[in-house]
Amino acid sequence: MKYVTNFFSTLFVVSTGLYLLPHSVANAVTLSNGTIAFAQPPRLVSASTPYSDTSVPNTTYYFTLEVPVTAGEPLQQVTFNQIEGTEDIEFNQKDTFAFEGTRNSQGSKLALKAVKADNKQQTFIVTFDTPIPPGKTVTIGLQTYRNPFYDGVYLFGVKAFPSGKQTAGQFLGIGRLQFYAPMTTEN
Repeated sequence: MKYVTNFFSTLFVVSTGLYLLPHSVANAVTLSNGTIAFAQPPRLVSASTPYSDTSVPNTTYYFTLEVPVTAGEPLQQVTFNQIEGTEDIEFNQKDTFAFEGTRNSQGSKLALKAVKADNKQQTFIVTFDTPIPPGKTVTIGLQTYRNPFYDGVYLFGVKAFPSGKQTAGQFLGIGRLQFYAPMTTEN
């Protein structure tokens, strides 16, 4: 009986340990030069806008990111680089915002430390005041002065950076927005 009790005790401890193993949090990756990277980068969940007609003023483009539990580091900064589109889209830096959750399920508002544009590189940079911890979903709202005049597909490369002084950005994917010329009716 003593052996059976010991066997079941050992089995319980081992199975509990194996169950908890995949749920443990990963550590960040530190490269040989000291640069910090995500163990598992955030994921670009969606890119959308409520107004897809051309020339609509003061619209917002929503980019939703999921920071996995296994990221190893919190999310500090996100860059958006327009890589395709007939014209360059200009964002309104002062009206950029972020919140926890998705466009359709908004949570608490998140403070932004800095919002910058690099017009030469056609890049828009958003830095969170407090880094976003692993396990969170966030949405960044980029306010535009207007939708493009020309219809078509506009693509934005999205890159995420962990917190720290020397970090490596990791490409998350491409946000795709499609704009349509409004239909005109003839009398």
